[in-house]
Amino acid sequence: MTTRFAVIGHPISHSMSPAMHNAVFEKLGLHCSYTLFDVSPTDLEASIKKMKEQGFGGVNVTIPHKVAVIKHLDDLSDEAGIIGAVNTVKFDDTLKGFNTDGIGALQALRAGGADPAGKKIVVLGSGGAARAISVTIALRGDIAAMSILGIDKAELERLTGDIKIGAGFSAEALPLESRTIKDQISDADILIHATPVGMHPKVGETLVSAGQMKQDLAVMDIVYNPLETRLMKEAKSAGVETIISGVDMFVNQGAEALRIWLDIEPPVELMKKVVVKGLLGK
Repeated sequence: MTTRFAVIGHPISHSMSPAMHNAVFEKLGLHCSYTLFDVSPTDLEASIKKMKEQGFGGVNVTIPHKVAVIKHLDDLSDEAGIIGAVNTVKFDDTLKGFNTDGIGALQALRAGGADPAGKKIVVLGSGGAARAISVTIALRGDIAAMSILGIDKAELERLTGDIKIGAGFSAEALPLESRTIKDQISDADILIHATPVGMHPKVGETLVSAGQMKQDLAVMDIVYNPLETRLMKEAKSAGVETIISGVDMFVNQGAEALRIWLDIEPPVELMKKVVVKGLLGK
C-alpha cells in the first residue's frame, strides 16, 4: 500500500516539492507518493478532512494557508505555536502541525559552515519566513545576539515580543533602512536576508551592496529564484567566503518534513540536485 503525501496551496503549480520528495521515495525504495493540490481558502477545511479520511501520511502547507490551517489541527509543535504558522502536518490519530522553515534555515547555515552558536545574527525582514527563521534560531541556535530589521513596526515588535516570551531571548527590533543595515552589518557574524527583494522577476534588486560587507561575514539569502541573487553576487564581489542560497533552506525544510513523517534520514544532496535541475529548467 502506498502512503500518500502532498503540498497544498493556492496557487501551487510552480512547486518544486513533488519532484524533490518523489526522488527521495524512489531512491530509498519507499512505497510513498507526493503530489500537489490547489486548494482555495474556502475548501481548506474540507480538503484536510478528506485527506485524513483517505489515509494520507501528511501534507506540506504553503501560501495562503500557513496560518489558517492551524484551527483545523489538534496539536502544534512548540515552535509552530510561537511562530503562529504551520508548513507541515503529520496525519496520525491526531493532526499535528509543525513549522520546518526555521529548522531548514538553521540546518542550511550549519551545513554551509555558518553555525550561529555564539554569533551575532542580523535578519532582514519580519514577515512569515523571517519570523520562522528568527524564532527557531533564537530557540535552537545558541546565539549571542540578534537584530531583526523590518518595515512594519507593529509586525516587528510583535515578533521580538514573541521571541522574548517563547524563547526567553531578547532580539533587537530596528527599522529596515540603509543606514541601519550598514550599522548592523558592521559587527555582525551572519546576515540572513528574508524579504522578497531580489526575487524573480525583480532580480536586479538588493538591500545590501558589496561595500557594506566584510569578508568574514556569512551571508544567507532565502530567495531561491534566481539561484544566484543580486545579494549573493554582491557578497561574492566583497570577498565573502560563506554564501548560502535559498535552495539550501528549501531543501532542508523539506528534509525535516520527511523526518517528521517517516522518521528517515533523507538524501539531502539528491534533493538539492533535483531542485536545482528544476529551477534551471533542465
